Amino acid sequence: MAGRVAEIKEELNKSLHDKSKPWSSLLATVEAKTGVDRLYIFIGSIAIIGLWLVFGYAAQLVCNTVGFVYPAYVSIRAIESKQKDDDTKWLTYWVVFAIFSILEFFSDLIVGWFPLYWLMKCVFFVWLMIPTELNGSLILYKKIVRPYFLKHHNSVDEVLAKAKDSANKLLEKTE
Repeated sequence: MAGRVAEIKEELNKSLHDKSKPWSSLLATVEAKTGVDRLYIFIGSIAIIGLWLVFGYAAQLVCNTVGFVYPAYVSIRAIESKQKDDDTKWLTYWVVFAIFSILEFFSDLIVGWFPLYWLMKCVFFVWLMIPTELNGSLILYKKIVRPYFLKHHNSVDEVLAKAKDSANKLLEKTE
């Protein structure tokens, strides 16, 4: 157990020092000004955000910002890169994010009252974007979304084609 914790700490520390990551320069600046190691700055920031999500004002805004800002940034970087793998990863994230957002709309009145809801939602968003083989968006896509899509996409395509034809006929009548 202690070995696994040390391994995670080392991997996290490596990621926090990776100059290609957008947070590296910010952490370097804060580390230089405070004299506190960036690993502890990161852990402290996570603790503050966690407490904020449980007890703070505008927890919904903080949670949705975590689930949107970084993924939007790296999605734009993925679009601008020549690689296809990063595009697929972030498209998968947005598909799962959209499905979750629709499901959440119908349960928001109930689950929004639970004290740990915003913290759990934020942890869920982080799990969806975590850059490991345990990436939540890829797992949920492969196990739930893709099989459902493959089973029903022909029916949906037919409905969309009929709707398109109806819209075209309606537009032709109005011209």
